[in-house]
Amino acid sequence: MTPEIVSQDLKTVLRRLKLGRMLDTLPERITLARQQQMTHQDFLLLILADEASRRDGQAATIRAQRARLDPAMSLERWDASARVSYDKILLNELVALRFIEKRAHLTIVGPVGVGKTFLAHALGHIACHRGFSVLAVRADQMLKTLRHARLDNSYEPELRKLIAVDLLIVDDFALDAMDSTESRDTYELLTERHRSGSMIVTSNRGPDEWLATFADPIRAQSAIDRFTNNSYDLVMEGESYRPRMKPRLGSAPAPSPDEAVAPGRRSRQRRR
Repeated sequence: MTPEIVSQDLKTVLRRLKLGRMLDTLPERITLARQQQMTHQDFLLLILADEASRRDGQAATIRAQRARLDPAMSLERWDASARVSYDKILLNELVALRFIEKRAHLTIVGPVGVGKTFLAHALGHIACHRGFSVLAVRADQMLKTLRHARLDNSYEPELRKLIAVDLLIVDDFALDAMDSTESRDTYELLTERHRSGSMIVTSNRGPDEWLATFADPIRAQSAIDRFTNNSYDLVMEGESYRPRMKPRLGSAPAPSPDEAVAPGRRSRQRRR
């Protein structure tokens, strides 16, 4: 391919229009257009579709970074050979993200290490690619941030950050007992997000055990009822997934998307 296939004048114009990245694939596209004798309109659609796809991918990457999602926890990287059981049919439904469109929630419950955080972040990545705003937080760090925010009068802005996103992922929820301030903050969050936006909550405890971790049982019952009555349940059981994420020399190819969802025992699939 000759270097003159893209003229210097065209390069200059594309860069002035902030379309310089089109030059990465433009020579190949010009060659393809000539070989297939494309019309001008079809060629224009082809190169603009390339640019739109590139920008969509870049925007999704930026959204995932802002969401604090682990880049290694994507569904394509899920090891289908892991001895972890869960409801494959339910997960396939969740991947479609209709639960976000309906502003419903998801609870992922299971013992330590079975991949709850992995699947929560994987759904977060899919949401970023679909244009949704996402934020992933660990429950204890979230509550600590809200506690400090009360001291410097930044509580409302901090709470708004948690409420404003389309999908909020709260990891390791109800791991420890909460004091009165943490219970109140959790109540505010669950109440504010009821029907206004989706949440994914991962926990070692089922929702029926959350009440015992709140300092205020009356507020707790109100908040938990709102959440669970608008939530799907994905129960995970099996061996620890964490050894599969241990760094190794070399790397095996990631499973294909068709293999990414492993079959497993049916869990509770119901809207509470």
